[in-house]
Amino acid sequence: MPNPTGTEVPDIEGIVLEPDSAGYDAARSVWNAMIDRRPAMIAQCRSSRDVAKALVFARQNDYPVSIRGGGHNVAGHAVCDGGVMIDLRRMRGVSVDADARIARVAGGATWGDVDAASQAHGLATPGGLISDTGVAGLTLSGGMGWLRSRHGLCIDNMIGVEIVTSDGEIRRANEQENADLFWAVRGGGGNFGVITEFEFRLHPLGPEVMFCAPIYALECGAGPIRAWRDFLADKSDRISSIVEFSTVAESEDFPPEFWGKQVYTIAAVYAGDAGEGERIMQPLRELAPLVTDFSGRLPYCELQKLFDELMPAGHYRCYWKSLYLAGLTDEVIDHILEGVTTVPSPNSLSSIWNFGGATAEPAAEATAFGDRSMPWMYSIDSVWEGADNDEANIGWTRDFWQRLQKYSHEGRMYLNFPGGGEEGEKQLEDTYGADNFRRLREIKAKYDPDNRFRFNQNIRPAQVGGQ
Repeated sequence: MPNPTGTEVPDIEGIVLEPDSAGYDAARSVWNAMIDRRPAMIAQCRSSRDVAKALVFARQNDYPVSIRGGGHNVAGHAVCDGGVMIDLRRMRGVSVDADARIARVAGGATWGDVDAASQAHGLATPGGLISDTGVAGLTLSGGMGWLRSRHGLCIDNMIGVEIVTSDGEIRRANEQENADLFWAVRGGGGNFGVITEFEFRLHPLGPEVMFCAPIYALECGAGPIRAWRDFLADKSDRISSIVEFSTVAESEDFPPEFWGKQVYTIAAVYAGDAGEGERIMQPLRELAPLVTDFSGRLPYCELQKLFDELMPAGHYRCYWKSLYLAGLTDEVIDHILEGVTTVPSPNSLSSIWNFGGATAEPAAEATAFGDRSMPWMYSIDSVWEGADNDEANIGWTRDFWQRLQKYSHEGRMYLNFPGGGEEGEKQLEDTYGADNFRRLREIKAKYDPDNRFRFNQNIRPAQVGGQ
């Protein structure tokens, strides 16, 4: 249908925005303030049919496509220059079948939407650490959150999807139907289509959980971190934890003598009875003199919102890198402690994540995500204000990340924290593994042969002859 200026746009029930439309600039803005791209068109879809029409339009006019769910991806993959941006934020419904323990989640929903709907029935599925993160973006590259120890990654709890592929076909994908596509979306990112509905397995949880969060001064050194590592050695099937390095803000939540000083938080969640969790995790709160302690029992939905205020949408400029660690030796801990002392921005964070438990159970070939044997991850989450500080912060992040590579787990990274993806295809092959990467390229060629979906950690379609 023509718009008032006479340009052809997709005939959808939702709203189509062009660069001169009211609301265009707000619609193209995402969580990372560094991202300033201008789509030729933004299709704010209301249904799978709308998505299908927008994709047919993109194919007929040879537009590439980006997909916006929550818009939280730090690399800004939701927004493209000169293509069609499919905006799913008008599709946020969540329905729960409490008897079957299944949630059906629309493609534009956030984890806050899922948590509220599922906790109304005393149920939950693994999500992220920030409630306004989009379900789709977090899930498709794996999805790591507070329940990973007991219930695995988001993709391990995904039992089916509705997906619109680049040809405009609306398909179901699960273990029985389009099984190759279902395998690919469990870790392969947004390379294969627009997911308009997820089905997740739910688990009994809450409403109250135990959150452990003692804060230690950086000057306490490696001792508490080594003790934390050793404490988790036989508990990674029950406790999901991070050690998060940060700088104390001027806040009444902290003693004034620590304002502006560096600290680390041993944050942990026990995925079970809150009282039992409080007892088991008590030693983590007694490892050295405390700056303060935010530990306590709280409703699961509140836990999922605790980190929201650290990262307000559109306020900060961000560049995040990650690497899986082959181990967490004393040498690695010392190297991390040395590195964080030079961070250029007081708003930046970095974290050591534990794995194992349910996260480690699936075989490498079971999902596109690949090998699960990495025992730890380190993420470097650089956050700052002002474009004039971009070079210093990005440069520091990349330098620190490079210096840690000698401790990496076969050069692999978590693809939700990829920086700008500068390492290209070699990084993807290392992360997925050669066999999984080859299979992903073959599936990409089947469902997106023109690489319409390339604003992501892009997997190029395999060509004739395997090139």
